[in-house]
Amino acid sequence: MYFCMMFANMDNFLLTVMAYDRYVAICQPLRYPELMSGQTCMQMAALSWGTGFANSLLQSILVWPLPFCGHVINYFYEILAVLKLACGDISLNALALMVATAVLTLAPLLLICLSYLFILSAILRVPSAAGRCKAFSPCLAHLAVVLLFYGTIIFMYLKPKSKEAHISDEVFTVLYAMVT
Repeated sequence: MYFCMMFANMDNFLLTVMAYDRYVAICQPLRYPELMSGQTCMQMAALSWGTGFANSLLQSILVWPLPFCGHVINYFYEILAVLKLACGDISLNALALMVATAVLTLAPLLLICLSYLFILSAILRVPSAAGRCKAFSPCLAHLAVVLLFYGTIIFMYLKPKSKEAHISDEVFTVLYAMVT
């Protein structure tokens, strides 16, 4: 659970860093070497790894002391499935998870959307259709991964909850945890 959470958090931040990279490359191409220096890239990668490490460690530490009643986890790592097995009070876990989700998932998603709004604005100012296509083509692969990553997360957490596990839950968990 710790490692899967850590890698999901890191993916989240690395997608944000990649959106910033695309923004700088398209909207400020002359300043790209200055803004995206090797040192800057290393710092952003270290921040992504450190944040994933710290949040996963916090969530795991909060799970360790809980007493558990259930024996079957219907997902292969999902923290909410683990918390459902707890017999004790999980209010602290729920609060920490809610804060972490708001700060570590919604904020990067907002930054990615903001980056793409600026990118789209810059691309629409390009006079030729071929120029617009050429300017936007480096963003397509990143945008596809962002849509796959956040689309599956949104589906998993915003769909109505049911008592039984569905195969679609496992498929979407694999999509956002492994494929992206």
